[in-house]
Amino acid sequence: MTKNILKKLPSIDNWLNSEIGMNLSNEFSRAEVTDVMRKHLSHYRALFKNGSSTVPIFESQEYSDKLRYDLLKNRKGSLDSVINATGVIIHTNLGRSCLADKAILEMNEVAKNYSNLEFNLDQGERSSRNYHVESLITKLTGAEAAIVVNNCAAAVMLAVNSFSKDGEVIISRGELVEIGGSFRMPDVITQSGANMKEVGTTNITSLNDYQSAISNESSTILVIHPSNYKLYGHTSKPDIGDIVNLAHSKKLIVIEDLGSGALLDFSESNLATPSIHKSIEAGVDLISFSGDKLLGGPQAGILVGRAELITSIKKNPLLRPLRIDKLSLAALLATLKLYFPPNNPKQDIPTLKMIFDSLEKVREKINLLSNRLESINNIQYSIEESFSYSGGGSLPTEKIPSMAIKIKPLSISANSLTKKLRESNPPIISRINSECVYLDLRTVREDQVEAIYESLNHIFN
Repeated sequence: MTKNILKKLPSIDNWLNSEIGMNLSNEFSRAEVTDVMRKHLSHYRALFKNGSSTVPIFESQEYSDKLRYDLLKNRKGSLDSVINATGVIIHTNLGRSCLADKAILEMNEVAKNYSNLEFNLDQGERSSRNYHVESLITKLTGAEAAIVVNNCAAAVMLAVNSFSKDGEVIISRGELVEIGGSFRMPDVITQSGANMKEVGTTNITSLNDYQSAISNESSTILVIHPSNYKLYGHTSKPDIGDIVNLAHSKKLIVIEDLGSGALLDFSESNLATPSIHKSIEAGVDLISFSGDKLLGGPQAGILVGRAELITSIKKNPLLRPLRIDKLSLAALLATLKLYFPPNNPKQDIPTLKMIFDSLEKVREKINLLSNRLESINNIQYSIEESFSYSGGGSLPTEKIPSMAIKIKPLSISANSLTKKLRESNPPIISRINSECVYLDLRTVREDQVEAIYESLNHIFN
Protein backbone atom coordinates (compact mmCIF):
# COMPACT_ATOMS: atom_id res chain seq x y z
CA MET A 1 0.00 0.00 0.00
CA THR A 2 2.74 2.47 1.04
CA LYS A 3 4.77 1.67 -2.10
CA ASN A 4 1.79 2.45 -4.32
CA ILE A 5 1.22 5.80 -2.64
CA LEU A 6 4.92 6.68 -2.80
CA LYS A 7 4.78 6.23 -6.57
CA LYS A 8 2.36 9.15 -6.69
CA LEU A 9 5.08 11.52 -5.44
CA PRO A 10 6.62 13.36 -8.40
CA SER A 11 10.25 13.37 -9.45
CA ILE A 12 11.74 16.71 -8.40
CA ASP A 13 13.35 17.27 -11.82
CA ASN A 14 10.11 16.55 -13.65
CA TRP A 15 8.12 18.78 -11.32
CA LEU A 16 10.63 21.63 -11.69
CA ASN A 17 10.08 21.49 -15.45
CA SER A 18 6.31 21.81 -15.01
CA GLU A 19 4.63 25.18 -15.47
CA ILE A 20 4.29 25.76 -11.71
CA GLY A 21 7.85 24.61 -11.05
CA MET A 22 9.30 26.92 -13.71
CA ASN A 23 7.22 29.89 -12.53
CA LEU A 24 8.41 29.48 -8.94
CA SER A 25 12.01 28.92 -10.10
CA ASN A 26 11.85 32.19 -12.03
CA GLU A 27 10.38 34.05 -9.04
CA PHE A 28 12.86 32.62 -6.56
CA SER A 29 15.63 30.30 -7.76
CA ARG A 30 15.83 26.68 -8.85
CA ALA A 31 18.02 25.85 -5.83
CA GLU A 32 15.55 27.38 -3.36
CA VAL A 33 12.56 25.64 -4.91
CA THR A 34 14.43 22.32 -5.00
CA ASP A 35 15.33 22.59 -1.32
CA VAL A 36 11.75 23.29 -0.19
CA MET A 37 10.33 20.65 -2.53
CA ARG A 38 12.66 18.02 -1.05
CA LYS A 39 11.43 18.90 2.44
CA HIS A 40 7.81 18.64 1.32
CA LEU A 41 8.35 15.22 -0.25
CA SER A 42 10.16 13.97 2.87
CA HIS A 43 7.23 15.20 4.95
CA TYR A 44 4.70 13.33 2.81
CA ARG A 45 6.79 10.13 2.83
CA ALA A 46 6.76 10.23 6.64
CA LEU A 47 2.97 10.74 6.64
CA PHE A 48 2.46 7.80 4.28
CA LYS A 49 4.55 5.52 6.47
CA ASN A 50 2.32 6.48 9.40
CA GLY A 51 -0.81 5.44 7.52
CA SER A 52 -1.89 8.61 5.71
CA SER A 53 -3.22 8.18 2.19
CA THR A 54 -3.86 11.82 1.27
CA VAL A 55 -1.78 12.90 -1.71
CA PRO A 56 -1.74 16.60 -2.66
CA ILE A 57 -2.22 17.67 -6.27
CA PHE A 58 1.28 18.90 -6.96
CA GLU A 59 0.26 20.66 -10.20
CA SER A 60 -2.53 22.66 -8.49
CA GLN A 61 -2.58 26.36 -7.65
CA GLU A 62 -3.31 25.42 -4.04
CA TYR A 63 -0.06 23.49 -3.77
CA SER A 64 1.82 26.25 -5.60
CA ASP A 65 0.56 28.75 -3.01
CA LYS A 66 1.68 26.50 -0.16
CA LEU A 67 5.13 26.11 -1.68
CA ARG A 68 5.39 29.84 -2.33
CA TYR A 69 4.46 30.55 1.31
CA ASP A 70 7.33 28.35 2.51
CA LEU A 71 9.73 29.93 0.03
CA LEU A 72 8.83 33.41 1.27
CA LYS A 73 9.23 32.24 4.85
CA ASN A 74 12.73 30.94 4.05
CA ARG A 75 13.60 34.22 2.34
CA LYS A 76 12.57 36.12 5.42
CA GLY A 77 15.11 34.24 7.51
CA SER A 78 14.88 32.86 11.00
CA LEU A 79 16.09 35.86 13.04
CA ASP A 80 13.05 37.89 14.08
CA SER A 81 12.32 40.76 16.41
CA VAL A 82 9.91 39.62 19.13
CA ILE A 83 7.82 41.13 21.90
CA ASN A 84 9.16 40.02 25.26
CA ALA A 85 6.23 39.64 27.66
CA THR A 86 8.07 37.28 30.02
CA GLY A 87 9.14 39.93 32.53
CA VAL A 88 12.76 38.80 32.21
CA ILE A 89 14.56 41.99 31.25
CA ILE A 90 17.98 40.79 30.05
CA HIS A 91 16.62 37.63 28.44
CA THR A 92 19.55 35.49 27.26
CA ASN A 93 17.48 33.66 24.63
CA LEU A 94 15.86 36.85 23.35
CA GLY A 95 19.03 38.82 22.67
CA ARG A 96 19.75 40.28 26.12
CA SER A 97 19.70 44.10 26.19
CA CYS A 98 17.70 46.18 23.72
CA LEU A 99 19.81 49.05 22.43
CA ALA A 100 19.12 52.74 22.94
CA ASP A 101 17.95 54.77 19.94
CA LYS A 102 21.22 56.72 19.90
CA ALA A 103 23.21 53.48 19.85
CA ILE A 104 21.22 52.28 16.84
CA LEU A 105 21.77 55.60 15.05
CA GLU A 106 25.51 55.42 15.75
CA MET A 107 25.65 51.86 14.37
CA ASN A 108 23.76 52.95 11.26
CA GLU A 109 26.17 55.82 10.58
CA VAL A 110 29.23 53.60 10.96
CA ALA A 111 27.63 50.81 8.91
CA LYS A 112 26.71 52.88 5.85
CA ASN A 113 29.83 55.07 5.80
CA TYR A 114 33.57 54.72 6.07
CA SER A 115 34.76 55.60 9.58
CA ASN A 116 37.91 56.44 11.51
CA LEU A 117 37.72 53.02 13.19
CA GLU A 118 41.50 52.64 13.31
CA PHE A 119 42.62 56.02 12.03
CA ASN A 120 43.73 59.07 14.01
CA LEU A 121 42.23 62.12 12.30
CA ASP A 122 44.50 64.59 14.12
CA GLN A 123 47.75 62.85 13.30
CA GLY A 124 46.72 61.26 10.02
CA GLU A 125 48.00 57.82 10.95
CA ARG A 126 46.88 54.38 12.10
CA SER A 127 45.24 54.19 15.51
CA SER A 128 43.52 51.64 17.75
CA ARG A 129 39.78 50.96 17.76
CA ASN A 130 39.99 50.77 21.56
CA TYR A 131 40.84 54.48 21.61
CA HIS A 132 37.20 55.44 20.95
CA VAL A 133 35.86 54.00 24.21
CA GLU A 134 38.78 53.67 26.64
CA SER A 135 38.62 57.18 28.09
CA LEU A 136 34.84 56.96 28.59
CA ILE A 137 35.16 53.62 30.39
CA THR A 138 37.92 54.85 32.69
CA LYS A 139 35.93 57.99 33.56
CA LEU A 140 32.86 55.90 34.41
CA THR A 141 34.67 53.22 36.41
CA GLY A 142 37.62 55.07 37.93
CA ALA A 143 40.02 52.49 36.48
CA GLU A 144 43.44 53.45 35.12
CA ALA A 145 42.91 51.81 31.73
CA ALA A 146 40.46 49.68 29.76
CA ILE A 147 40.21 47.42 26.75
CA VAL A 148 37.19 45.96 24.96
CA VAL A 149 36.76 42.57 23.24
CA ASN A 150 33.80 40.73 21.73
CA ASN A 151 32.31 39.20 24.91
CA CYS A 152 32.96 38.72 28.61
CA ALA A 153 34.15 35.10 28.35
CA ALA A 154 36.72 36.31 25.81
CA ALA A 155 37.81 39.03 28.25
CA VAL A 156 38.41 36.44 30.99
CA MET A 157 40.25 34.14 28.60
CA LEU A 158 42.44 37.00 27.36
CA ALA A 159 43.31 38.17 30.87
CA VAL A 160 44.18 34.67 32.12
CA ASN A 161 46.17 33.90 28.98
CA SER A 162 48.13 37.15 29.32
CA PHE A 163 49.30 36.46 32.86
CA SER A 164 48.92 32.73 33.54
CA LYS A 165 49.72 30.94 30.28
CA ASP A 166 51.74 27.84 31.25
CA GLY A 167 51.38 29.03 34.83
CA GLU A 168 48.87 28.51 37.59
CA VAL A 169 45.57 30.28 38.20
CA ILE A 170 43.90 29.74 41.58
CA ILE A 171 40.10 29.64 41.74
CA SER A 172 37.48 28.65 44.31
CA ARG A 173 35.50 25.48 43.57
CA GLY A 174 32.34 27.40 44.40
CA GLU A 175 33.01 29.72 41.45
CA LEU A 176 33.55 27.16 38.69
CA VAL A 177 30.38 28.28 36.96
CA GLU A 178 28.74 27.23 33.73
CA ILE A 179 27.58 30.19 31.69
CA GLY A 180 24.92 30.08 28.96
CA GLY A 181 25.00 27.45 26.23
CA SER A 182 27.00 24.87 28.24
CA PHE A 183 30.17 26.97 28.24
CA ARG A 184 31.97 26.10 31.45
CA MET A 185 34.49 28.44 33.04
CA PRO A 186 37.02 25.60 33.62
CA ASP A 187 37.00 25.00 29.85
CA VAL A 188 37.56 28.70 29.16
CA ILE A 189 40.51 28.69 31.57
CA THR A 190 41.96 25.54 29.99
CA GLN A 191 41.75 27.11 26.53
CA SER A 192 43.65 30.12 27.88
CA GLY A 193 46.67 27.86 28.43
CA ALA A 194 46.68 28.12 32.22
CA ASN A 195 46.77 25.33 34.78
CA MET A 196 43.81 25.63 37.10
CA LYS A 197 44.23 24.98 40.82
CA GLU A 198 40.91 24.59 42.65
CA VAL A 199 40.63 25.59 46.30
CA GLY A 200 37.96 25.29 48.99
CA THR A 201 34.63 23.51 48.58
CA THR A 202 31.39 24.25 46.77
CA ASN A 203 29.92 26.18 49.69
CA ILE A 204 32.92 27.36 51.72
CA THR A 205 36.27 28.79 50.68
CA SER A 206 38.51 30.50 53.23
CA LEU A 207 41.40 32.90 52.83
CA ASN A 208 43.65 30.16 54.18
CA ASP A 209 42.53 27.93 51.28
CA TYR A 210 43.92 30.50 48.86
CA GLN A 211 47.09 30.98 50.88
CA SER A 212 47.79 27.24 51.12
CA ALA A 213 47.38 26.85 47.36
CA ILE A 214 49.96 29.47 46.38
CA SER A 215 53.13 27.97 44.92
CA ASN A 216 56.06 29.09 42.77
CA GLU A 217 53.91 28.30 39.72
CA SER A 218 51.05 30.57 40.82
CA SER A 219 50.62 33.81 38.92
CA THR A 220 46.97 34.84 39.28
CA ILE A 221 43.92 34.42 41.49
CA LEU A 222 40.66 34.39 39.55
CA VAL A 223 37.49 35.45 41.38
CA ILE A 224 34.20 34.87 39.56
CA HIS A 225 30.93 36.45 40.62
CA PRO A 226 28.26 33.68 40.54
CA SER A 227 25.80 35.79 38.59
CA ASN A 228 23.52 32.98 37.38
CA TYR A 229 23.00 31.15 40.69
CA LYS A 230 23.13 31.76 44.44
CA LEU A 231 24.15 29.58 47.38
CA TYR A 232 22.12 29.65 50.61
CA GLY A 233 22.66 28.24 54.07
CA HIS A 234 26.08 27.23 55.37
CA THR A 235 28.27 29.17 52.97
CA SER A 236 31.09 31.71 53.16
CA LYS A 237 33.97 33.15 51.20
CA PRO A 238 36.58 35.82 51.93
CA ASP A 239 36.06 39.48 51.14
CA ILE A 240 37.59 40.56 47.84
CA GLY A 241 39.79 43.07 49.67
CA ASP A 242 41.34 40.29 51.76
CA ILE A 243 42.03 38.25 48.62
CA VAL A 244 43.70 41.28 47.04
CA ASN A 245 45.92 41.87 50.09
CA LEU A 246 46.98 38.21 50.14
CA ALA A 247 47.66 38.13 46.40
CA HIS A 248 49.68 41.33 46.41
CA SER A 249 51.76 40.14 49.36
CA LYS A 250 52.72 37.15 47.17
CA LYS A 251 53.12 39.28 44.02
CA LEU A 252 50.10 37.67 42.34
CA ILE A 253 47.54 39.35 40.08
CA VAL A 254 43.84 39.31 41.01
CA ILE A 255 41.38 39.00 38.12
CA GLU A 256 37.71 39.40 39.00
CA ASP A 257 34.94 38.51 36.58
CA LEU A 258 31.87 40.49 37.61
CA GLY A 259 29.77 39.24 34.70
CA SER A 260 26.91 41.73 34.69
CA GLY A 261 28.90 44.52 36.37
CA ALA A 262 26.92 47.69 37.15
CA LEU A 263 27.95 51.31 36.59
CA LEU A 264 24.94 52.68 38.48
CA ASP A 265 23.65 52.29 42.01
CA PHE A 266 20.75 49.83 41.81
CA SER A 267 19.72 50.08 45.47
CA GLU A 268 16.74 52.22 44.40
CA SER A 269 15.35 49.05 42.78
CA ASN A 270 16.42 46.88 45.73
CA LEU A 271 18.92 45.02 43.54
CA ALA A 272 22.18 43.91 45.15
CA THR A 273 24.42 44.32 42.11
CA PRO A 274 28.16 43.61 41.94
CA SER A 275 29.87 47.01 41.86
CA ILE A 276 32.77 47.74 39.53
CA HIS A 277 33.69 50.79 41.61
CA LYS A 278 33.94 48.77 44.84
CA SER A 279 36.21 46.22 43.20
CA ILE A 280 38.50 48.95 41.92
CA GLU A 281 38.55 50.59 45.36
CA ALA A 282 39.46 47.18 46.84
CA GLY A 283 42.53 47.09 44.61
CA VAL A 284 41.51 44.35 42.17
CA ASP A 285 44.05 44.36 39.35
CA LEU A 286 41.76 43.43 36.45
CA ILE A 287 37.95 43.39 36.30
CA SER A 288 35.86 41.97 33.46
CA PHE A 289 32.17 42.63 32.79
CA SER A 290 29.66 42.42 29.93
CA GLY A 291 28.46 45.20 27.69
CA ASP A 292 25.02 43.72 27.09
CA LYS A 293 23.86 43.08 30.64
CA LEU A 294 23.39 45.79 33.29
CA LEU A 295 25.41 48.23 31.19
CA GLY A 296 22.57 48.07 28.65
CA GLY A 297 24.70 48.06 25.51
CA PRO A 298 25.77 45.62 22.79
CA GLN A 299 27.56 42.31 23.25
CA ALA A 300 31.06 43.13 24.46
CA GLY A 301 33.59 42.09 27.06
CA ILE A 302 35.16 44.97 28.96
CA LEU A 303 38.41 44.70 30.92
CA VAL A 304 39.40 47.50 33.28
CA GLY A 305 42.30 47.78 35.69
CA ARG A 306 45.91 48.74 36.19
CA ALA A 307 47.45 50.56 33.23
CA GLU A 308 50.57 48.39 32.96
CA LEU A 309 48.46 45.22 32.85
CA ILE A 310 46.11 46.58 30.19
CA THR A 311 49.16 47.67 28.17
CA SER A 312 50.50 44.13 28.35
CA ILE A 313 47.13 42.70 27.24
CA LYS A 314 47.11 45.04 24.24
CA LYS A 315 50.25 43.25 23.01
CA ASN A 316 48.70 39.78 23.27
CA PRO A 317 48.22 38.18 19.80
CA LEU A 318 44.87 36.76 21.01
CA LEU A 319 43.47 40.29 21.06
CA ARG A 320 43.11 40.26 17.27
CA PRO A 321 40.72 37.27 16.98
CA LEU A 322 38.83 38.42 20.08
CA ARG A 323 38.46 42.08 19.14
CA ILE A 324 35.12 43.85 19.07
CA ASP A 325 33.58 44.53 15.65
CA LYS A 326 32.97 48.08 14.43
CA LEU A 327 29.16 48.01 14.77
CA SER A 328 29.24 46.75 18.35
CA LEU A 329 31.94 49.31 19.11
CA ALA A 330 29.76 52.11 17.70
CA ALA A 331 26.80 50.96 19.82
CA LEU A 332 28.99 50.69 22.92
CA LEU A 333 30.39 54.17 22.36
CA ALA A 334 26.90 55.67 22.08
CA THR A 335 25.68 53.74 25.14
CA LEU A 336 28.60 54.90 27.28
CA LYS A 337 27.93 58.53 26.29
CA LEU A 338 24.40 58.18 27.70
CA TYR A 339 25.87 57.79 31.20
CA PHE A 340 27.10 61.41 31.09
CA PRO A 341 24.99 64.57 31.66
CA PRO A 342 22.70 65.90 30.37
CA ASN A 343 21.56 62.37 29.47
CA ASN A 344 19.58 60.21 31.88
CA PRO A 345 20.67 56.55 31.51
CA LYS A 346 17.72 55.34 33.59
CA GLN A 347 15.40 56.68 30.89
CA ASP A 348 17.57 56.65 27.77
CA ILE A 349 18.88 53.06 27.99
CA PRO A 350 16.02 50.54 27.53
CA THR A 351 17.41 47.90 29.90
CA LEU A 352 17.83 50.41 32.71
CA LYS A 353 14.45 51.98 31.99
CA MET A 354 12.75 48.59 32.39
CA ILE A 355 14.55 48.02 35.68
CA PHE A 356 13.93 51.48 37.15
CA ASP A 357 10.41 52.14 35.82
CA SER A 358 7.92 52.51 38.66
CA LEU A 359 5.05 50.10 39.17
CA GLU A 360 2.75 52.92 38.13
CA LYS A 361 4.43 53.05 34.70
CA VAL A 362 3.83 49.32 34.27
CA ARG A 363 0.22 49.76 35.41
CA GLU A 364 -0.36 52.34 32.66
CA LYS A 365 0.56 49.75 30.03
CA ILE A 366 -1.53 47.12 31.78
CA ASN A 367 -4.56 49.42 31.68
CA LEU A 368 -4.03 50.14 27.98
CA LEU A 369 -4.14 46.43 27.18
CA SER A 370 -6.86 45.37 29.62
CA ASN A 371 -9.25 48.01 28.28
CA ARG A 372 -8.91 46.49 24.80
CA LEU A 373 -9.29 42.88 25.94
CA GLU A 374 -12.97 43.39 26.81
CA SER A 375 -13.85 43.00 23.13
CA ILE A 376 -12.17 39.58 22.80
CA ASN A 377 -14.26 36.43 23.12
CA ASN A 378 -13.32 33.04 24.60
CA ILE A 379 -10.93 34.31 27.25
CA GLN A 380 -11.06 35.18 30.91
CA TYR A 381 -8.49 37.69 32.05
CA SER A 382 -7.40 39.49 35.19
CA ILE A 383 -4.67 41.85 36.33
CA GLU A 384 -2.20 40.17 38.65
CA GLU A 385 0.72 41.32 40.76
CA SER A 386 3.88 39.80 39.38
CA PHE A 387 7.66 39.83 39.65
CA SER A 388 10.11 40.65 36.90
CA TYR A 389 13.74 39.55 36.92
CA SER A 390 16.88 41.20 35.61
CA GLY A 391 17.91 37.93 33.89
CA GLY A 392 20.93 37.47 31.63
CA GLY A 393 23.02 35.72 34.26
CA SER A 394 22.72 38.66 36.64
CA LEU A 395 21.06 38.80 40.08
CA PRO A 396 19.30 35.41 39.78
CA THR A 397 17.20 35.76 42.94
CA GLU A 398 16.45 39.48 42.92
CA LYS A 399 12.80 40.30 42.18
CA ILE A 400 11.41 43.49 40.69
CA PRO A 401 7.73 44.16 41.52
CA SER A 402 5.65 44.16 38.35
CA MET A 403 2.18 43.49 36.95
CA ALA A 404 0.88 41.01 34.41
CA ILE A 405 -2.26 40.23 32.45
CA LYS A 406 -3.38 36.70 33.33
CA ILE A 407 -5.30 35.06 30.49
CA LYS A 408 -7.28 31.83 30.75
CA PRO A 409 -8.24 30.72 27.23
CA LEU A 410 -11.66 29.04 27.04
CA SER A 411 -11.56 27.58 23.52
CA ILE A 412 -7.96 26.33 23.35
CA SER A 413 -5.31 25.19 25.82
CA ALA A 414 -2.77 27.55 27.37
CA ASN A 415 -0.01 25.72 25.48
CA SER A 416 -1.85 26.30 22.21
CA LEU A 417 -2.21 29.98 23.02
CA THR A 418 1.49 30.45 23.76
CA LYS A 419 2.27 28.69 20.47
CA LYS A 420 -0.12 30.91 18.52
CA LEU A 421 1.38 33.99 20.19
CA ARG A 422 4.84 32.84 19.11
CA GLU A 423 3.52 32.46 15.56
CA SER A 424 2.09 35.99 15.55
CA ASN A 425 3.62 38.85 13.62
CA PRO A 426 5.57 40.01 15.55
CA PRO A 427 6.04 36.89 17.70
CA ILE A 428 5.03 37.36 21.35
CA ILE A 429 6.87 35.44 24.06
CA SER A 430 4.87 34.89 27.24
CA ARG A 431 4.86 32.81 30.44
CA ILE A 432 2.58 29.91 31.25
CA ASN A 433 1.47 28.65 34.65
CA SER A 434 -1.46 26.44 35.74
CA GLU A 435 -3.17 26.53 32.34
CA CYS A 436 -3.01 30.31 32.24
CA VAL A 437 -0.87 32.60 30.10
CA TYR A 438 0.85 35.58 31.73
CA LEU A 439 1.90 38.75 29.92
CA ASP A 440 4.28 40.78 32.12
CA LEU A 441 4.34 44.26 30.63
CA ARG A 442 7.45 45.57 32.38
CA THR A 443 9.42 44.22 29.42
CA VAL A 444 6.92 45.47 26.82
CA ARG A 445 7.21 48.94 25.30
CA GLU A 446 4.08 51.08 25.21
CA ASP A 447 4.14 51.08 21.40
CA GLN A 448 4.01 47.24 21.45
CA VAL A 449 0.81 46.97 23.50
CA GLU A 450 -1.46 47.38 20.46
CA ALA A 451 0.35 44.53 18.66
CA ILE A 452 -0.39 42.21 21.59
CA TYR A 453 -4.08 43.13 21.44
CA GLU A 454 -4.19 42.62 17.65
CA SER A 455 -2.63 39.17 17.99
CA LEU A 456 -5.06 38.08 20.70
CA ASN A 457 -7.98 39.49 18.75
CA HIS A 458 -6.88 37.58 15.63
CA ILE A 459 -6.48 34.34 17.60
CA PHE A 460 -9.89 34.41 19.31
CA ASN A 461 -12.21 36.51 17.12
